[in-house]
Amino acid sequence: MKKVIERKNVVYCTACFLLLLLTVSAIAQDGNAGINEANTKVRSYFAAGVNLMYAVGAIVGLIGAVKVYQKWNSGDHDTGKVAAAWFGSCVFLVIVATVIRSFFGV
Repeated sequence: MKKVIERKNVVYCTACFLLLLLTVSAIAQDGNAGINEANTKVRSYFAAGVNLMYAVGAIVGLIGAVKVYQKWNSGDHDTGKVAAAWFGSCVFLVIVATVIRSFFGV
């Protein structure tokens, strides 16, 4: 008697699982709509991201200017190397934002 009840439970669980799979596949939507929506949202945020990169570049430039000024006043010999490194990082941030914008056509 117990095996018959267990077998019925297995049959009921299997039937419910198959019904659930059929329902999910019937409700499923085309992936193109989701991809296009994600593309639109990312493109709308890109301008704000580029402006954020410019702002970070400006802050890095100010911090770098203060560091170079301190090294120059203290008489360090590697002031030129530090100035080139900080200036290069600022230029890199600006160029990366511009290149990404032109490369992806945003």
